[in-house]
Amino acid sequence: MSKAHINPAMLTWARERSGIAVERFARLCGVDEQRLREWEAGSHSITFNQAMTFAHKAHIPFGYLFLALPPVEQLPVPDLRTVQGKGVSRPSAELLDLLKIMLQRQEWYREYLQQQMIPPGRLSGRFSRHDAADAIVRDMRQTLNVDAHPSRGSWEEYYRELVNKIEQAGVLVMRSASLGHHSRPFNVEEFRGFAIADDYAPIIFVNHADAPGARLFTLIHELCHIWIGLSGVSDGGVTAHLQQEALCNHVAAEFLVPAAEFMAHWRTDYPDWQSNLAPLESHFHVSRWVLTRRALTLGLIDKTAHDDYIRSLQAAYAAREKEPGGPNYYRTKKAQISPSFSRAVVSQALSGQLLLREASDLLDGIKPGKIARFAGELGL
Repeated sequence: MSKAHINPAMLTWARERSGIAVERFARLCGVDEQRLREWEAGSHSITFNQAMTFAHKAHIPFGYLFLALPPVEQLPVPDLRTVQGKGVSRPSAELLDLLKIMLQRQEWYREYLQQQMIPPGRLSGRFSRHDAADAIVRDMRQTLNVDAHPSRGSWEEYYRELVNKIEQAGVLVMRSASLGHHSRPFNVEEFRGFAIADDYAPIIFVNHADAPGARLFTLIHELCHIWIGLSGVSDGGVTAHLQQEALCNHVAAEFLVPAAEFMAHWRTDYPDWQSNLAPLESHFHVSRWVLTRRALTLGLIDKTAHDDYIRSLQAAYAAREKEPGGPNYYRTKKAQISPSFSRAVVSQALSGQLLLREASDLLDGIKPGKIARFAGELGL
């Protein structure tokens, strides 16, 4: 078999970039761990077919393996994530690929709206990062036509309602726990969400690999980024070192749990602070994750108490028993991909103005022959 003359360092770079452990990556390539290490050390040559499989499993173009040096990969939107006040380096392949997909969808939808002679919206940048959080919260509530908090229902229903309201206002809301399929899950420790501001097609993405209770806060945090016209990838950290992240945290907290009302309902005569959570959840209809974070920011609990309780919520979510069945494939795609975007793509495809294979690419790989069925799920 013909050998591929590849710099072994590029193999190591590609495998490490994928975030897949050596043992598992070797299995994906159909070899044992020793052979993989020999490839990366340059002590055993890799064939062209093996190199093509290697590139496919590492989710990189095949030609990258022939480069002398790894390409410099940077996020195409501002990186607002911080760990101990420092920027996070080396974004994962999943995050890079996800952002490319979202930017492609945004470009397509912008052109679609312009072709339909629809004027640009008025959401992106209607405020700035120098404006007061309370003013932004008031405007967001008025625009979305929502009260300070629901009077009934669960926080899961509130989350779905807010997503619908945000879509109706003109923001595309995308949500998923993995890239295309479950073999490329997103890492919550890397990012919780991001926003891409745009006059025509602003986009919010919420990482659904996160515990459900945290998604509500991420949704409003990213919505604030649209309101102040600043794109960025966020890690959702409690301690924000960037002005715009601190502002978006403040807005999300006040939008979901108004401080004055929260303080009025906080009880200090309970045997422990956690006893406040059940009645507060019933009153505000938000998750205990959001309430615990609010208690921390208002100085009612310390960071150790906050972190310990959040870890317990995360552990309970990780250990949960998966419900059998669940929503069908098309309903899942409808939830993951903005309904406004999906309807536009499907309508163009079914009317012959967009090739079915192009629609398939935009809709996360829904097979061309199944797009008509997806249209039924969308109510078209």
